[in-house]
Amino acid sequence: MYQLEQLFISFLLNFFDHTAVNAFFRDPQNTATLIGGLIAISGALLGTFLLLRGMSLTSDAISHTVLLGIVVAFLVMTSFFQQEPDLSSPWLIIGAALAGVATVVLTEAIYRSGLVKQDAALGLAFPLLFAVAVILVSRYVQDVHLDEDAVMVGEIGVAWADTNSHCLANCETVTITPDDPRAEISRRCINCRELAISPRDEGAEFVEACGNCGTYTPALAWQAGLVASEPLLIFWPKSITVMLLITGLTILFVTLFFKELKLSTFDSALAAALGFWPALLNYALMITVSLVAVGAFEAVGSILVIAFFIIPPAAAYLLTDNLTRMLVYSSVIGAVGAYFGYDLARGTFLGLFQLDAILVGLNRLFNLNLLEDWDSSISASMVLMIFFFFLVSWVLSPKYGLVSTLLRRRRQRHRFDNQVVLAHIHNHEGTSREQEELAIETLYAHFRWSPQKTRRMINNLQARSYVHVQGNMVRLTSKGKNRVRVFRETQLARETVIQ
Repeated sequence: MYQLEQLFISFLLNFFDHTAVNAFFRDPQNTATLIGGLIAISGALLGTFLLLRGMSLTSDAISHTVLLGIVVAFLVMTSFFQQEPDLSSPWLIIGAALAGVATVVLTEAIYRSGLVKQDAALGLAFPLLFAVAVILVSRYVQDVHLDEDAVMVGEIGVAWADTNSHCLANCETVTITPDDPRAEISRRCINCRELAISPRDEGAEFVEACGNCGTYTPALAWQAGLVASEPLLIFWPKSITVMLLITGLTILFVTLFFKELKLSTFDSALAAALGFWPALLNYALMITVSLVAVGAFEAVGSILVIAFFIIPPAAAYLLTDNLTRMLVYSSVIGAVGAYFGYDLARGTFLGLFQLDAILVGLNRLFNLNLLEDWDSSISASMVLMIFFFFLVSWVLSPKYGLVSTLLRRRRQRHRFDNQVVLAHIHNHEGTSREQEELAIETLYAHFRWSPQKTRRMINNLQARSYVHVQGNMVRLTSKGKNRVRVFRETQLARETVIQ
């Protein structure tokens, strides 16, 4: 990981100086927004295929069971290899990926038994693995930064502080030994406390101790005044490296296997017939989902990461029927939600108004006792903003939105009512009952409508030249007769096809 960070830093230094790079990554908002955006893009790309396959809640299962892989890998490393891993260790990521695969394999095994349905199989598999993980954490993992908060919502707000330092210039490491002229030698009584005597006592025994001996990194050497030139350091957040790597792998996986993923998603039987191994693609997809889940574990937790897999693709699904556009839209929705989510956590909604002012207004208006200082989880706020954009899509989507659906149904009802009136006039025009059936004063009674609605319908049909009124009788125009004829021919053709 350290070498990979150096590659990223070298690339950035082609465009910015080290001061600008440090200033960017030492800003908590920049780091949290970047990490949240990378998680959102990775989750959206994979979540799109999960959504179309009807497997969205598989991400829920995997986000829980990756904890088992993390814990098992942690125990193996500490018990057999005597290492001190952190949550960005490659071994923990590998363990989490294997746990994701185990979840899918166990679910498939239970489902293939034929005794339970697939959703029930998933509901049996992941609680079992998650329960084992919780027991292992409570029993064998202690004094480790892996608590309930990390599991639930993560710590994306402090990701900027967990860094590796990279020295660019004046990278002199200083070692001071007791023989060094810069060594600060002092005498220390070794038996004064044990014998409860004073250092001035004749029985006091002393040893020489060096107060500043040891090896100093370039930064510590500069702080201690041991070197003349200040080292040029860049502090790089560890989580950014992990998420950049995982996001790159996700984009590469989706790009290289886009055709295969698309075909196996919409027609797995055809994909198998063409030799695309849909089962193998499914396992590869689950492994990638596991990698994203464990990469996001420290930042947004194992619970809220589910939202990054499900909500952006669900919003994009309402906006387009094209798979490529859906992948792009879901990624943009997730990244924009992560950006505005940080502002929401600080109390600003879309940069338009302050939530503190709203809380103050509610307290004054309704005599409430709400806390007026807005303070919320950053990762949870990101999820709320992503859900807000889903609501916007749900309401305003041009094709599938709530407003367009209501307008479309209203137009359909209007066309149906028009056709009912035209058919009624057509059926009774020229018959012995036309005086009774087509009289404008009593026409509403035949449709069980109000007189006002009937008048609006007649006015509309007149404006479109479908009917005209002669005396108190409603008649079809030639355009209206042609409309009825086309409608009857169309309906007859549909009935013929159905039969």
